[in-house]
Amino acid sequence: MADDRKQTYNGTKGQSMMQPNSEPDFMEETSAEVAEPIRTIHREENKEDDRNAEEANGKGIGWLALVFSIISLFIMPVILGAAGIILGFIARRRGAETLGAWAIGIGIVSIIIAMFVLPFYR
Repeated sequence: MADDRKQTYNGTKGQSMMQPNSEPDFMEETSAEVAEPIRTIHREENKEDDRNAEEANGKGIGWLALVFSIISLFIMPVILGAAGIILGFIARRRGAETLGAWAIGIGIVSIIIAMFVLPFYR
């Protein structure tokens, strides 16, 4: 039974001829027909656009971090100050150096005031 399905290759890669009196053995792969097509992005063309988008995203996070840090001076200094510091580091990494640095500085000052000055003020 196994000898009936032997394939002989005619020398070229990928081409085979079935022997007569044998049934074709179909082993097809259909995943390429079902899978989503792969998109390629040319990094050279989109570098400037990516940099501008990342910088704009960093500025938004920087402003949010600065707002959290300033609000932390008045209410919930440890929680909002820590959130401002963390978002400030993220903003600095994404390109908003000045906003991130101010948010980090104000957040640290807010936490220091809450820990060391306010307990003795009351």
